[in-house]
Amino acid sequence: MYFMCPQFAVVAAGELALAMATAPRSLDTISLCSTVSSCPDRNGFYGGFQRTDKPKEPLSKAQIIAREKKWLNMIENWSIYMSKNYKKIRDRCRKGIPKSVRPKAWFYLSGAYLLKNRNPNVYKELLEKPGNPATIEEIKKDKHRQFPFHEMFLDEQKIGQIELFNVLKAYSIYNPKVGFCQAQAPIAAFLLMHLPAEDAFWVFVSVCDVYLQDYFIPGLEVLQNDAGILEGLLKKTCPPVYRHLQKHKVEPLLYMTEWFLCGMTRTLPWDTLLRVWDCFLAEGIRVIFKVALVIIGASLSRHKVRKTCTGLCETLAVMRSPPEQILEEEFIINNMMRLNLRVEDFQIEHTRQKARRAKQKAQQDGNDSGPSNGRRNMPTL
Repeated sequence: MYFMCPQFAVVAAGELALAMATAPRSLDTISLCSTVSSCPDRNGFYGGFQRTDKPKEPLSKAQIIAREKKWLNMIENWSIYMSKNYKKIRDRCRKGIPKSVRPKAWFYLSGAYLLKNRNPNVYKELLEKPGNPATIEEIKKDKHRQFPFHEMFLDEQKIGQIELFNVLKAYSIYNPKVGFCQAQAPIAAFLLMHLPAEDAFWVFVSVCDVYLQDYFIPGLEVLQNDAGILEGLLKKTCPPVYRHLQKHKVEPLLYMTEWFLCGMTRTLPWDTLLRVWDCFLAEGIRVIFKVALVIIGASLSRHKVRKTCTGLCETLAVMRSPPEQILEEEFIINNMMRLNLRVEDFQIEHTRQKARRAKQKAQQDGNDSGPSNGRRNMPTL
């Protein structure tokens, strides 16, 4: 029996970390020859680590209908629920959004419906623009890597790759400050599996510009900051795992980059991923922090496991390939909810990281400016 403990990360930004995070998952590119089926599973996968032949335990027809009615009522009265009864929305997201309602629920949860209403015809106009040639070429090279064993993305002629190119191109024009980052592609592809292209585009805009704000700009500064927050939360919730990572100098960006940049889309089994995104779109980036803490904690909480991890490589191997049972839907969701973390804990760690980075910048500025009258010029914090 695993029990949950936290984990965390902080490392200097570098292209190597980003390349490691956005490279195709080894299970997709190496070991799938023997696992590709002639028939897709219930989610459309012919192969890959996210394919499952295990049937999902069904709710009764009465339960399904009751949940659908509740969600449809909430969506019809969305502004009232958001302003006066958000807790009800959050709690129902944590229980899991009914499959039939999920596309519309995500469209509303993310605020994409507001963006679309405020920007009529914008998506169509963006598609008609040529875009930056270099960016367009990058997107073309990358689109075939996303969920290559899903029925929507099997080849260039499939609607999935065509719409994925359109969404990524449109966003690169819509937000030229960000343009295109490889880590965005699996998120866009994931959304296209659930929503029409234009709706998926506006949810994608909300995810990139609000939920994962500034994650995709060069330098990975925000990701580094969040790595520090994750580390602080790990120290609070699971000191033994925190000490183990510190002892073996397991820097955060080596294991958490893909999780955060890709919104767990390349990490979790499909049913787990859907439940996590139900929560993520309702509660924001804190959900990704909590899932990361559960994965690392459950992987390394046992002393016996940590004892076998005698260095950085062994520790990373455990975190990158956790036991299947700890990635299962109910384990992740239940343990995520049981984490003893308040909103204030995230705020405290954010403040600490902000102060730490300001201090580092001040020291760096002082070192760069050189001594003056026997003292270094240190900016006031």
